[in-house]
Amino acid sequence: MNTRVLGRSDLHLTSIGLGTWAMGGGGWKFGWGPQDDNASERSIHEALDAGINWIDTAAIYGHGHAENVVGRAIKGRTVLVATKCGRVWQEGSRDIGKCLQAPSIRREVEGSLQRLGLEVIDLYQIHWPEPDEEVEEGWETMADLVREGKVRHVGVSNFNLDQLKRAQAIHPITSLQPPYSMLRREVEKDILPWCREHGVGVIAYSPMQAGLLTGAFSAERVAALPEDDWRRQSPFFTEPALSRNLAVVEHLRPIAASLGVTLAQLALAWVLRREELTAAIVGARRPGQILETVQAGHLPLDAPTQQAIEQVLGARVGVER
Repeated sequence: MNTRVLGRSDLHLTSIGLGTWAMGGGGWKFGWGPQDDNASERSIHEALDAGINWIDTAAIYGHGHAENVVGRAIKGRTVLVATKCGRVWQEGSRDIGKCLQAPSIRREVEGSLQRLGLEVIDLYQIHWPEPDEEVEEGWETMADLVREGKVRHVGVSNFNLDQLKRAQAIHPITSLQPPYSMLRREVEKDILPWCREHGVGVIAYSPMQAGLLTGAFSAERVAALPEDDWRRQSPFFTEPALSRNLAVVEHLRPIAASLGVTLAQLALAWVLRREELTAAIVGARRPGQILETVQAGHLPLDAPTQQAIEQVLGARVGVER
């Protein structure tokens, strides 16, 4: 698989990375419902065997569970690992705290290193810029971790333009991880151009909008999601947006069919068409899933195809740009 350099770092990432949010399982505030750990580990092995060279995870996914799963699966394997900090929890509680204070981040990095079985983390990211008043302290701490050799590079996730500028003034940002998909395009206006100008790599998360753009969803399937699946409360999966989003998917089907690709592959290729994008994160909950989506890393979209997609997206009421 082709690789791209992440920002101004020495990290060469495959254009598709494996995401592990769902591997955190159920029973926590933003879980995806029950998940089989054996299936998760086999999916990780399959992704690495298919040529993917990096995995994205976070301490908060399953309150440490996803990192434990990743740690077991990558033992003895060569792979780049990205994880995140800034979301904290108490054992036995579903509640999630927000903290970017130095002592908290230092506790988090040690916990992540232990769970992942690593001596150094390749890319350590602030998960959310919250509380906003702690962004500077948090980013200064991240820079200290680089100097101390705990992590190789540091990035941010979900930062707005003002927060990016504040962090950049303290220490260079290696990467930004924003939500970006056909249904969520806010970063196109200001954030992607800023990242290009400042040499910040961009890793898109949820490029298939939590599964909506795979074509596998219907109103009935959404209604049947497990009670502890966070998507039941997502505005993208509830009315009135749900019907609009499902209509977009139906209009995209013939475009995907004309190219001989799946809707998931089309959605990923569309995200990766932007020159600012280094890579996109794709989740997998069972073996076989990643083998389909990984092919999108090689799929170019010509101008007529992009125009056809733009017509579909432009007709969506309330489209976010």
